[in-house]
Amino acid sequence: MPKSPDHAMVLNALGDPTRRAIFEKLEKGPLSVVHIAEGLAVSRPAVSQHLKVLREAKLISMQQQGTRSMYSIDQQGLMVIRSYLERFWDTALQNFKVVAEQTEKQQKR
Repeated sequence: MPKSPDHAMVLNALGDPTRRAIFEKLEKGPLSVVHIAEGLAVSRPAVSQHLKVLREAKLISMQQQGTRSMYSIDQQGLMVIRSYLERFWDTALQNFKVVAEQTEKQQKR
């Protein structure tokens, strides 16, 4: 059974600029390796290795369409990183609320 990604795995996968570029290319929909590799400064075998890391982090998935492998964004990895970042967002919002309430009290004095 494949291991579920954790936030460290997802962050590490996106920590490489080439992998981020590949991931961002898939924003508009599924692409083949040939189309993913276009415009990148790495070889197609290197693109394949980056795709493997992104797949292991569950950031992308692959489907066979005839003889072509089509890659697309996988929501599982996105949910892991979103959940991780939301912890910080919730804390930031709570801190903002406290500061806003303190500022309001000071202005009423």
